[in-house]
Amino acid sequence: ARWFSDSEAVVSTQSTGDGRSGKTLLCLELTKETTILDLKKMHIKEKPYLYPTRMTYKVSLKEKALPEETKIGDLDTFCDGSVLYFKDLGPQIGWSTVFFAEYIGPIFAYLTFYLARGYIYGATTPTTTIQNIACAMYVGHYVKRVLETMFIHRFSKATMPIGNLFKNCTYYWGFSSFISYFINHPLYTPPGCNLCVYLGLGTYLFGELGNFSCHIAFMNMRPAGSRTRVIPMPDSNPFTLLFHLVSCPNYTYEVLSWIGFAIFTSTFYAALFAIVGGGQMLQWALGKHRNYKKEFEKYPRGRKAMIPFIL
Repeated sequence: ARWFSDSEAVVSTQSTGDGRSGKTLLCLELTKETTILDLKKMHIKEKPYLYPTRMTYKVSLKEKALPEETKIGDLDTFCDGSVLYFKDLGPQIGWSTVFFAEYIGPIFAYLTFYLARGYIYGATTPTTTIQNIACAMYVGHYVKRVLETMFIHRFSKATMPIGNLFKNCTYYWGFSSFISYFINHPLYTPPGCNLCVYLGLGTYLFGELGNFSCHIAFMNMRPAGSRTRVIPMPDSNPFTLLFHLVSCPNYTYEVLSWIGFAIFTSTFYAALFAIVGGGQMLQWALGKHRNYKKEFEKYPRGRKAMIPFIL
């Protein structure tokens, strides 16, 4: 950007699709009061296929994307000869839409095998108590997630790449179908000991309550309509005390839920789902933990990402 006066500048936006192109896309006249959102609107006039949530601008390739409310005049490093790096994120879809698709699908997938046993397996015997409770546990988890999406979750980003919708739905719907197929099969054998039943159910309920409690706590940390980020801390709910030990206790509790479900049902695919899901949530937790430490200088040093005292 070459400064012409105290109020005008010309900005060259460069593609960061591969991080190396250095191709100048356009030059625009801006004032110091121009925000990144204003810049996006100007850019859209030149490239009508774009829309705000699909666009990001950075001062350098290593920096985070600039928030839409950032003013050009507030960029300390922005001086004569500077550029803003633009990236097209591709077609986007709302987080809420993705969550609804992810979570409603497993409900229908599981209930299909549970309710249509006569058509799918040719079964003539009724479901067992364990199968009935397992259905309530599995479907109940996703009903909870749908309601949380509707009334509790406050997203820091409005959208995600549309390709994630197909990837995520394949994962959730596919696993739900396999899990339900084997649990509701007429030849399914319930756990051989009552300890597995009670331990599994108790672990599941403990994890679900903890997960819900953490989601409520996260909601209260971010005022409605804002993108405020604070150091996560526990509230008066005892389940949230886990915030003292890990950055993402909601993931910790959810993994516990699925471990409990796997113990209760004693099936291979339920255990595999707990392992795969736990691995994915650990990766998310590690990423969020790194971001917290970068963003907050006084972030608690002893706090881990997801597994207390370990990782």
